[in-house]
Amino acid sequence: MEPKLSSEEESKDRFFRSLATISEEMVDAHGKDFAMGALVLAARWIAEGKFGETRQPVN
Repeated sequence: MEPKLSSEEESKDRFFRSLATISEEMVDAHGKDFAMGALVLAARWIAEGKFGETRQPVN
């Protein structure tokens, strides 16, 4: 019998499943190096508080 997850644990589990899906899609489309780089870059943006900032497009 599996233990009952709290609502927070269920939410985190959904995010981990989403991350697994997007990671697999990135690997399939562009390879492991791209997928790892994209995820590391996202982690860096979060750590630096830059995630979600609006930036002007570069032409």
